Amino acid sequence: MNVFYNVEGVGDTLIMVIQDGELENRTFETKGDLVRIYDKVSGETLGYNLFKASTYGELVDNGAVELTEDVKALIQKAFKENGFDLNISLKKQAKFVVGYVEEKVKHPNADKLNICHVNVGDERLQIVCGAPNVDQGQKVVVARVGAVMPSGLVIKEAALRGVESSGMICSAKELALPDAPQEKGILVLEDTYEVGLAFPMS
Repeated sequence: MNVFYNVEGVGDTLIMVIQDGELENRTFETKGDLVRIYDKVSGETLGYNLFKASTYGELVDNGAVELTEDVKALIQKAFKENGFDLNISLKKQAKFVVGYVEEKVKHPNADKLNICHVNVGDERLQIVCGAPNVDQGQKVVVARVGAVMPSGLVIKEAALRGVESSGMICSAKELALPDAPQEKGILVLEDTYEVGLAFPMS
């Protein structure tokens, strides 16, 4: 789940995004300050909007919100006071992690793309990557599905030229790291980084 809060941009509303859904199938259920957004065909919950969010606790982030213990408590309080069952996971998972490129093969339908199989500790992801310097045996930074890039881009499951891709192998520029090189290419990490651990963004 991705959580966002921007009081100047959208007002005192906490936005909780669980998954995408077809726009024409979206419908709503409102209880008090909490709105459940769900797919009217499948019944699956797509997310929640919490109005008057600051009345349930303190929010200090502007943009993507980290699931701290205080934010979790705010969400739990809002669900309880507005009569919704808390049916979402509040487990914190690192969205930017150290990965190891176990295999790289040429994309069958695109000369400049490669299909990489990347070990991120708890799973092996297939990621289509167009960086010219990506190679087998590298330690890299992987943005998992659901990660919010510094640019505001949300990483989603995708199919690139007919091949499924789950995540993104990142460049230093895409991560907005200080002194990032301007030329194209992913950030290759030193071998001292441990696969599966969160990558420090600052």
